[in-house]
Amino acid sequence: MPGTRPIPPFTVITGTEVHRVLDGDERAVTAVVEQAYRTHGAGDTVNPPSYFLRFPDRPSARIIALPASLGGESGVDGLKWIASFPENVGGGIPRASAVLVLNDRVTGYPFAVMEASVVSASRTAASAALAADWLTRHRGRPRRAGFFGTGLIARYIHTYLAANGWDFGEIGLHDLAASSVDGFAGYLARTGTRAGVVRHDSAEALVRSSDLVVFATVADVPHVTDPSWFAHNPVVLHVSLRDLSPEIVLASTTIVDDVEHCLKAGTSVHLAEQRTGHRGFVHGTLFDVMTGAVDLPADRPLVFSPFGLGILDLAVGRHVYDRLAADGALTTIPGFFADVTRYG
Repeated sequence: MPGTRPIPPFTVITGTEVHRVLDGDERAVTAVVEQAYRTHGAGDTVNPPSYFLRFPDRPSARIIALPASLGGESGVDGLKWIASFPENVGGGIPRASAVLVLNDRVTGYPFAVMEASVVSASRTAASAALAADWLTRHRGRPRRAGFFGTGLIARYIHTYLAANGWDFGEIGLHDLAASSVDGFAGYLARTGTRAGVVRHDSAEALVRSSDLVVFATVADVPHVTDPSWFAHNPVVLHVSLRDLSPEIVLASTTIVDDVEHCLKAGTSVHLAEQRTGHRGFVHGTLFDVMTGAVDLPADRPLVFSPFGLGILDLAVGRHVYDRLAADGALTTIPGFFADVTRYG
């Protein structure tokens, strides 16, 4: 008779618990994300295309499934299921909500489900901070940062930059919603930053006055189209993926997180590929930068466009789970799996 495999206990991890683990742990999370990128670059991951659920009656909304498998020391499979409903912002709640499921690699049984909007924002911000570090190692860290889009993701990115030792002399802000700029400025004041905070009435003024530009908008199509705005060759964290016109992409050095993932779904780099009929304008991936496989010229704008990989969610989610397990703070749900004998 074959032996009986143990079914892992099933746990539920709330957003409050996730936040308690991740808040103040930004450096460790950034290291976790870097290791996930290295594992991916080494070929020890499975990261299929994201699946988009869209609604004819709600064209601005979508729910995205990101299945993935992460090897290395983390050793976890799973799925992030994340909704993006931009109309939520007008109702006073965040645009995104999400859950993350972690699956045991031996049995396939899910052993945890956790609130994942904080996981998702944290891995996005850690990825941006990590890229900013690696992309500026031969340029020196910029002192003037500009945030185009001043919502929750922008706040997380600033938090992760600050936690990783970035100290700006000036922080520029621009958003179509004045209330968002007010909220972000209030957040900056509470951090005790020594940077001068400048509100820009135009996108052009923000870009031209920033050496590090963070795009964190909900734009569906390019709305920044003039390459001359970037004549001072800034580093651009193009987190929202669809702000820049193909002309700007083609005039820049382009780094992505994963070529196949990023050149799709109407991203700016996808539009550039459609315009040119090739991918030769993509200089490389962040893994290539980290391993020294590519050189980064200083005489062009440098744009990082991360599509966002499910393996990063798994890495951060596993980090949260392991921290709670080490503290004896996991909430197990007895009897979650029922009728688990084959013949009753």
